[in-house]
Amino acid sequence: MLRFLLVMGLFIAAIGAASRPAAANELEGPWCAQASLGHGGQIRDCHFKTFDECWPTVISGNRSFCNQNPRWEGWNAP
Repeated sequence: MLRFLLVMGLFIAAIGAASRPAAANELEGPWCAQASLGHGGQIRDCHFKTFDECWPTVISGNRSFCNQNPRWEGWNAP
C-alpha cells in the first residue's frame, strides 16, 4: 500500500509540474527519482535539484532509485 501511495504521489507531482506554464529548464532538475510499477512500467520524476532531495522519495524500498537526469543540460542551457 505504501508503494502504491508513493508511486501515485510521484505521478501526481509529475503531472502538476508538467501542467505549469514555465520554461523546460525550470521543470527539470539534474536528478530523477525512478520507480518501477511492475510488468515493465516505470515512472520518472526529474525535478530534483540535488541527490539529497531525491533520496527521501525513493527510500521506502519500492524498487526505486535516484539517478542523474539524462536530459539535463545545466542551469543556464538555452
